[in-house]
Amino acid sequence: MAKVAIMGYGTVGSGVYDIIKMNSDKLRKSAGEELEIKYILDIRDFDDHPEKQLFTKDVKDIINDDEVSVVAEVMGGLHPAYEFTRELLEAGKSVVTSNKELVATYGSELMAIAKEKNVNYLFEASVGGGIPVIRPLSRCLSANNIKRIAGILNGTTNYILYQMITNNKSFETALSSAQANGYAERNPAADIEGHDACRKIAILSSLAAGVEVDYNKIGTEGITNITLDDVRAASAAGAVIKLIGYAEFLDNGKVYAHVAPMMIKKSSMLSGIDDVYNGILITGDAVGDVLFYGAGAGKMPTASAVVADMVDAAIHRTRRRYIGWEKADKDIVAKADEKKFRYFVRADISADTGAFGEVEAVPSAAESEKAFITAPMTASELDGIAVGIKTAIRVLD
Repeated sequence: MAKVAIMGYGTVGSGVYDIIKMNSDKLRKSAGEELEIKYILDIRDFDDHPEKQLFTKDVKDIINDDEVSVVAEVMGGLHPAYEFTRELLEAGKSVVTSNKELVATYGSELMAIAKEKNVNYLFEASVGGGIPVIRPLSRCLSANNIKRIAGILNGTTNYILYQMITNNKSFETALSSAQANGYAERNPAADIEGHDACRKIAILSSLAAGVEVDYNKIGTEGITNITLDDVRAASAAGAVIKLIGYAEFLDNGKVYAHVAPMMIKKSSMLSGIDDVYNGILITGDAVGDVLFYGAGAGKMPTASAVVADMVDAAIHRTRRRYIGWEKADKDIVAKADEKKFRYFVRADISADTGAFGEVEAVPSAAESEKAFITAPMTASELDGIAVGIKTAIRVLD
């Protein structure tokens, strides 16, 4: 019997409890033994819970209990999740997490401790919620050199853009709808400004590169400046706008990464991923394009990935399961101008397009402007052109 603990009894933590109870027979067959919850850590009281005796407010109860071998950290945030996770790993316990902020910020350090103590630090649920992508990227695609990752990594922003595209809602109205439906927080900055997607693409690109990609060095733009005029013009061009976490692995060994709205032709596999769903398109040099699609957040999908990691950690209690990356000994994040993109530009009708190289004219939704796709150029080259640009959005080719 594997004794386990859950740290945090919010949305995901309660889902982890429910799945372990609901699917106990299936989990026993998968793990080869029963998963028994011995502790649930939370600072709140749950006097009405049917197993209220499991709750503790002191993490030392878990750290000092030699029977507990696997702990699910589903607290969220950096502190005290980081301190608790470090102490648990140093005590010889495996930890699994859905905490993308923790993995992106302290993952290298925590993975090093896990390696030293011969235990596991697993984080399938940190990217894509219930979508299996971490393990496939590190295992199933290990025969490939990964060339590119492009993902719709945030369900809140995808919902907002979908409402703008499909229902002609303004950004503000679509955001209010997302909040009313529980898809966006009262303070939605982490989502709409791109920070959530930034941490996720940092995790994916670190995993593919095998060394840490510092999310603080990834250029990040949100969707707050996207307007209905942008959406309509893209539609007239046979495309949609999505917030994309992008990473490209350059021949010089560096990783170019950004988070930004991008124009995607409707022929792309990513263009039809709508509503709150996520999609991650990974390109390998041998396999080509592989798409991972599904529910990127939510109580049960995310808890499903957490419990799967708990099973994996229970199976591998005596032999470590390596999934992760090393600390980089040099900066591998490419500068913004080391990568060129074509840009979808809306400009004043009188604007001279000559400065943009050979352009591809596209239909415009407004009579008072012209729309076109530029030749490939760097961000600095684009910034140096002053011709009445209303908007400029990267094109995902």
